Amino acid sequence: MLNGKRALVTGSTSGIGLAMARALAGAGADVMLNGFGDVDVIEKTRQGLEGEFGVKAFYNGADLCRPDEIAAMMDAAAQKLGGIDILINNAGIQHTALIEDFPTEKWDAVIAINLTSAFHTTRLALPYMKQQNWGRIINTASAHGLVASVQKSAYVAAKHGIVGLTKVTALETAETGITANAICPGWVRTELVERQIEAKAKEGGISIEEAATNLVSDKHPSKQFVAPEQIGQTALFLCSDAASQMTGTTLSVDGGWTAQ
Repeated sequence: MLNGKRALVTGSTSGIGLAMARALAGAGADVMLNGFGDVDVIEKTRQGLEGEFGVKAFYNGADLCRPDEIAAMMDAAAQKLGGIDILINNAGIQHTALIEDFPTEKWDAVIAINLTSAFHTTRLALPYMKQQNWGRIINTASAHGLVASVQKSAYVAAKHGIVGLTKVTALETAETGITANAICPGWVRTELVERQIEAKAKEGGISIEEAATNLVSDKHPSKQFVAPEQIGQTALFLCSDAASQMTGTTLSVDGGWTAQ
């Protein structure tokens, strides 16, 4: 389905981003990973993608707080992959605090990585896509791109911003073969969430599974987590011909959270 396509996925060394990179590679796309983590583990992951799917896979460790490193990463992706057809802006961080207690440096970091980096990657990827009259830009927003929660001012602001950036990108590319869409996941059972579940279990003196159910049930009417692989398949659908006239949309994958 995606044979010959070239994809860059930020924040893809684990969790949702890696699931999306795997889905694209499984469909035949060459990929560039980006993110932080243990160097040996990342290299094993990169080699695993090449061995399992028979594609080319690269890694770039750009710090997405730094526009110069983002530009260098985009150049590297274009050179190593031969171009950029699919851009997935997935990198993100979180910090929770009341607004009056929110550290300004944390606000700046959340906005930089969750929102501003997507602006930089998008502006640098569009020329490659326009040359071919084809491109897919997929932004990982969140249920928090549509609704709010307390103590998450920076994250909610950034994710609402991502939704807005997605819509503007879609309008500016509407007469090309480029689409821009945002996926809005709810609770996804990643390593980060597992740590929250473990803390909740320890605090309440309950089992891991009871803590997990309590956590997800607070927001998801389905009382089930979203699997990273489900987000990967959603991204893959957005790259398909069936989604060629879907642009500027938000796709909620949140167990009914934002339907309430």
